[in-house]
Amino acid sequence: MTQPVPITASYAARIAFMVELAEHLHAYGTTSQRLEAAIVSVAHRLGLECEPWANPTGMILTFSDPQRPPGDSDSTRVIRLPPGDTDLYRLCEADRITEEVVAGRLGLSEGHAALRALEREPSLRGHLMQVAGFGLAAAGVAGLLRLPWLDIATAALIGLVVGLLDWFARKRPRLKEAGDAVAAIVAGSIAVCVASLVGPLNLNTVVIASMIVLMPGLALTNAFSELTSQHLVSGTARFAGAVATLLKLTVGVMIALTVAQLAGLEPQVRALRPQPDWVEYVSVLLAAYAFAVLFRADRRDYLLVMLAAITGYTISRVVGTTLGSPIGVFLSAMVITVAGNGYAQWRNRPGAVIRVPGIIMLVPGSISLRSLLTLMQQQDVGAGQEAAMTVLNVLLALIAGLLIGNLVTPARRSL
Repeated sequence: MTQPVPITASYAARIAFMVELAEHLHAYGTTSQRLEAAIVSVAHRLGLECEPWANPTGMILTFSDPQRPPGDSDSTRVIRLPPGDTDLYRLCEADRITEEVVAGRLGLSEGHAALRALEREPSLRGHLMQVAGFGLAAAGVAGLLRLPWLDIATAALIGLVVGLLDWFARKRPRLKEAGDAVAAIVAGSIAVCVASLVGPLNLNTVVIASMIVLMPGLALTNAFSELTSQHLVSGTARFAGAVATLLKLTVGVMIALTVAQLAGLEPQVRALRPQPDWVEYVSVLLAAYAFAVLFRADRRDYLLVMLAAITGYTISRVVGTTLGSPIGVFLSAMVITVAGNGYAQWRNRPGAVIRVPGIIMLVPGSISLRSLLTLMQQQDVGAGQEAAMTVLNVLLALIAGLLIGNLVTPARRSL
């Protein structure tokens, strides 16, 4: 274990820095086991003892000074936070600032100020890029599914509208609470109107592709990862949050379909996937770029993030075609995890830059929503259970790949 560096800052200043760091790591979507391990490691290097307890909506941090008698310096912080959102650029910056501080190249007060500076509001261009990312991701996923051109265009349009709603809801707490349901109502309504008035669609598939960014697939994966690492409270809470999101999306779509039926609209539904191979290849590139934007990667990391996403999808697709989808997902997750841990050791940066985008197109968010929609529309418990088993198989294969990957190449750092 790395020995603590000489620290001249006061005990209170070190605690303040640790609290600020913990809040940032939580805000950038770090899972509980990685966040707690990172906090313990940094606290040790700053000459502190820390007992963290993290969950998706808050943290409890207890600090003490090992140089003073037990109980004499105990200090506890209870912090209430909203669920985090992946932000690769700020995660890398927080990691870099921390490394500078513990190495003594940056003062503790300067490091604290640098972390605070990361909280600045994104520019208008940044917000517009995020909105565009919603549309590009929807079009990319629709292309990966080889849907007809009308379906791809409809998914892209709905994706842009959903992105605008997401932007609008971020600063409005009342709307944000019901934001997923509202987005699903809008997505379902637009899809029904197009299918009724313009041309037939693969209706459910278009709706799912258009809301792909809202799918809690990554949250489900993180929840199972936390459960397998014995972070039971955090994993259970994250799983419940993911299920709640799925329910809100399903309810929103069903409201849109019910209103359309009452209004006399009869959407034309077809099952057609006519696109040639090149459309899938282009769509992989488009989706990879969209996720680089949505994960707020640094521009210098765009190619790396895109390569990770393309590699994860390609391994899963090629191996899954020959050996079965679960094996493809398992092998892809394992390779991506090994690559992420190796990158963290080589470049001294968070492995999340490779790990998160590498598994994003493997997570079962869209399958989960499809299972609920099938259950609600057909009132067929058997069909819903079959789809739910598919979700479970993908999740188990994904988590197994992550676990084995960490065994093959242990992470040098927690992030």
